[in-house]
This record gives sequence, structure tokens and C-alpha cells, in this order.
Amino acid sequence: MYQVFLGKISTLSNDNWAEALARQAPQGARRARWLAGRGLLSRLLDPQPLPEIVYSEQGKPGFANGFPLWFSVSHCEDDIALIVSDEGEVGCSLEHIRVQDNWRTLANAVFSNAEHDELEKEAAERQLAAFWRIWTRKGAIIKQRDGHPWQMVSIDSAAAGTHSVSHCQIDALSLAVCTATPFALTTTLIQPVGGALAGK
Repeated sequence: MYQVFLGKISTLSNDNWAEALARQAPQGARRARWLAGRGLLSRLLDPQPLPEIVYSEQGKPGFANGFPLWFSVSHCEDDIALIVSDEGEVGCSLEHIRVQDNWRTLANAVFSNAEHDELEKEAAERQLAAFWRIWTRKGAIIKQRDGHPWQMVSIDSAAAGTHSVSHCQIDALSLAVCTATPFALTTTLIQPVGGALAGK
């Protein structure tokens, strides 16, 4: 079973679930994102208390003591995405589709030949969205594998059979997930929390 959630950090970091965790939250810029993610996990696991969360050497969070759920969180500006799984490790990557001066340079630096072919087959007005589609797929794979962003160049998200990765676009958001077993991400499978899901 996979569950995917999309919400607003500004709303989730101030709801009752997050308030209960406020004493444990870090201070500074990460606080709202931390509260939104932990608050969302607490809400999903209710009435169980939120299990202890530990971090791998590479910084990937997970539940301690063999708790049989895996999750991945991604955020971009005020948006947060969460995937929860009982089938194994997962990765999630969320980005706003936005103009970035060096996006073609980035594509040349880290995209595989197959990913470049995918990008070039798009009409010119769709290439920026295609760039973010490929970028988030690569990010989801790295997160599922507990890797580092610098490994992006070694990931080919277009390679068949090496991973189960799926993508959807919701208005100006690009969301990708990488799962242990095949899963087709669609907007109808995404549950909105802390704000309405556009495009549903």
C-alpha cells in the first residue's frame, strides 16, 4: 500500500497535530517544515503515537526499531509532499515548475542520453516542464536509495526495469515518487491536506 499526501506547510505547521510536537521542533528556518512533516505523520498514525524517527548516515529519516512503515518527505516553498509505504523504501521529490536561468546547463551536466532524448522530443513550450519532470524523478530515485544529490549524474530515470518511478504534474508542481514495487502516481491518488489540491 502506498499513500501520497500533498499540503501546505503554512497550514500544517500550525494545526493541532503540529502543536503537540512544538517542544521537539528545531528552531530557525527548518521549524515550519519539520512541524508540517511530523504533524502530518502524527495525523496519519493516530491513534498510535508517532514512533521515534532516526536518520541514516546520509540523512534519510525513517522509523526506529523496525516499525513496519517507510516514508519520504519533500518540500518546495510552501508545498509539502509525503509518501508512506508498507512495502519498502520510498522516495519523494517535489519541485515548482519555474524558469531557472541555467536549467539547460543543469540538464547537460546530469541528464543521461535517454533523458536528453525525452527532453528534446517535447515541444519547445513543454521543455521546461519536462526538465522538472526528469529532475524530480531523479530526485525521488536518489531519496529512495538513500543517496546524495551529487549522485544525480549516475541516475538514469528513463532506464526501464531498474526502479519503479512515477510522476505527475499538478498545476505548477512537479511530483515524483520512487517505490519498492510498481505504483502509478496520478492526481486521483493524492490526498490533499492542509489546503486544497489543485488540478484534482
